[in-house]
Amino acid sequence: MTVLQKQTENPIAHLTAEDIEQIGRELDAIRAEVVAQRGESDAAYIRKVIDVQRKLELGSRAVLLFSLFPPAWVAGTAGLTVAKILENMEIGHNVMHGQWDWMRDPKIHSTTWEWDNASPAEQWKHSHNELHHTYTNVVGKDNDLGYGIMRVDEDQRWHPFYLAQPLWNFINACFFEYGIAAYDLELGKNIKKKRTKSPEFKAKLKQTLGKIKKQATKDYVVHPLLSGPSALNTLAANFVANLGRNLWTHSVIMCGHFPEGVSTFEKKSIEGETKGEWYVRQMLGSANITGSRAMHIATGNLSYQIEHHLFPDLPSNRYQEIAPKVEALFERYGLTYTTGSLPKQVASAWHKVIRLSLPNDFMARKVNPTPIAPRREAEERVAA
Repeated sequence: MTVLQKQTENPIAHLTAEDIEQIGRELDAIRAEVVAQRGESDAAYIRKVIDVQRKLELGSRAVLLFSLFPPAWVAGTAGLTVAKILENMEIGHNVMHGQWDWMRDPKIHSTTWEWDNASPAEQWKHSHNELHHTYTNVVGKDNDLGYGIMRVDEDQRWHPFYLAQPLWNFINACFFEYGIAAYDLELGKNIKKKRTKSPEFKAKLKQTLGKIKKQATKDYVVHPLLSGPSALNTLAANFVANLGRNLWTHSVIMCGHFPEGVSTFEKKSIEGETKGEWYVRQMLGSANITGSRAMHIATGNLSYQIEHHLFPDLPSNRYQEIAPKVEALFERYGLTYTTGSLPKQVASAWHKVIRLSLPNDFMARKVNPTPIAPRREAEERVAA
């Protein structure tokens, strides 16, 4: 498991190959326990969240019919922003991960859910569930890592283009749903390899543009027109709500995989990767956010990003329950459980964005040691 960041100390050098596989077995046991226990209380939780979200959105849109009046505009915009965040994070993201497929409810199932987002569900599930969660933090394989527009590791050759990456990152944050749609299409790669005229790309592009048109028509045409004299105010409210949702989502995802101390990996490091090594890569390549229960729900429980990456298909409401067990496992094996408050993690992620936009020797590095080839080193120690 070779990582790109080079430090003098290897935090898993003390682990043998058997230790790594034992970590995998212990994590399997934690997962199995949750699977055996999930039931009606979990189903009731997601149904309640969906019900609250829909009522909040409907109520907020009703209030915005009178958005000509400032108090109505503020209340409606705030409510709609929260509703969009809930729909995007705790509902859409997690339903499409298959976290609730075990309920066998066709209305709350990964194969039928379509979310309030620019990216079509099927395209997102491929790029996120199949690629990001398989190749977490593997440079050149994980599109979520830097979204294909940023330098994410010191060993990546620096180029003056990267000086602008703080700006690209901010623009991407503001229009995050469209950025996600673009890289779900692998737009940059398809343009570079001149595949934009292929039937497959054209079909996906048509699907994405259709989804964007549908979302834009709802938020920026139909709803404003229904508001009559308040049309412009309602249009502005919808824009602000989408902007707020995008900024929040981007911040949460950045905190999960980009703060200082989170590892990145080379492509060759996952060749022949065992399940235990996959688990350890998720542990080293993810970070959590501390906060209130309301904050955890607003993040879609991605504030427990470590637990989510270990068990992406477990119900999100269970992550808080298993987090102490996972943290205890980290401690028992001498691993660093990277976590911090939302302001701390956001600041850390942005510090890294800025630091890596500059040549390596321009800013002091403040990163935790990350491992180099633990399995091979472990095998060599055993052989000796």
